[in-house]
Amino acid sequence: MAPVHFHSEHPEYHFDRQDDISEWVRLSCHEENVKIDQLDFIFCTDQDLLEINIKHLNHNYLTDVITFPYSEGETIAGDIFISIDRVKDNASDLNTNWFDELCRVMIHGVLHLCGYRDKTEQEQDEMRYKEDYYLSLRSF
Repeated sequence: MAPVHFHSEHPEYHFDRQDDISEWVRLSCHEENVKIDQLDFIFCTDQDLLEINIKHLNHNYLTDVITFPYSEGETIAGDIFISIDRVKDNASDLNTNWFDELCRVMIHGVLHLCGYRDKTEQEQDEMRYKEDYYLSLRSF
């Protein structure tokens, strides 16, 4: 099995359903014809992710996810940092379940590792289509 790891730096968040999420992520990657070498999801606070955004990307604003790829081609490896604070706020703003929003953000990061971008409107549309598709494959 491909290593998918979960880490929490968010003081009030303990990740459950790791096996379900891991299997879903592996299925999604299989659909994209990529294999996982190693994938780490790191759940943190807005402040943690803001510091990463400033330090590594020179962006001084809040975001829900930052992806750091460590490989290329048909095998992916990387770290996906996710702000639980931002996910909860976004879920509230979008009037959606926070766990569904968390899964959307998680698969968004995975899609970045698979080579998808979201800078242009067309790329954003394709990313949203892929997110919706992979969210529909969840069995939990």
